[in-house]
Amino acid sequence: MTEAHTPARLLILVASPRRDGNSATLAAAVERGARAGGIDATVRFIDDHLDRLVRDCRQCRDDNGRCRIDDGFGELFVDQFLPADGIALCTPVYWYGMSGQAKVFFDRMFCYFAKSHAGSAQVREQIKRKRVALLTSSEEIYPAIALGIVHQLQEYARYTHSQFISAVHGWGNGRGEVARDPQGSVAAAERLGRQFFERPYLDLQMDSPR
Repeated sequence: MTEAHTPARLLILVASPRRDGNSATLAAAVERGARAGGIDATVRFIDDHLDRLVRDCRQCRDDNGRCRIDDGFGELFVDQFLPADGIALCTPVYWYGMSGQAKVFFDRMFCYFAKSHAGSAQVREQIKRKRVALLTSSEEIYPAIALGIVHQLQEYARYTHSQFISAVHGWGNGRGEVARDPQGSVAAAERLGRQFFERPYLDLQMDSPR
């Protein structure tokens, strides 16, 4: 009997509250492509799961070392982010950086990553070795508009021994306008979803075999 193949799991995070905005449009395109490629893809809006900033974990934790902030972040991070094989972050460009929702999402990881958290060893192991991609949108179209976000996510991937496989940028000012981006960012997002776990990745080091 042939063993059943478990599809790779892709979590697509939308870091804008707009359900019909440009980030949501790019996320839907990634999901379409992923599902067409046999990937188990899920879209989640960060805004639905997070409404508090990170606090001082030394003062905030309960007596068992658990985070006291009960706003849904724990469910999203522990139950969906950690088990995923790949993460696609879709964020608008706000002041040449990622949205507040996206930044707070990464900040809140510390609550579970820090050694003061009872399950930090398991979190540290599960957070490693994911494939990571970035999709951004803005009303400006010059090539360097999202480089600050690219650098931040690249450093996150380096820190967690993950692979930063792609960055797609879309132009759009009004809601959903990215669908008419002359650069074809929606089509690029769909290709990314379909190829998410197949795209080659190579990060050469000084001692990499050549």
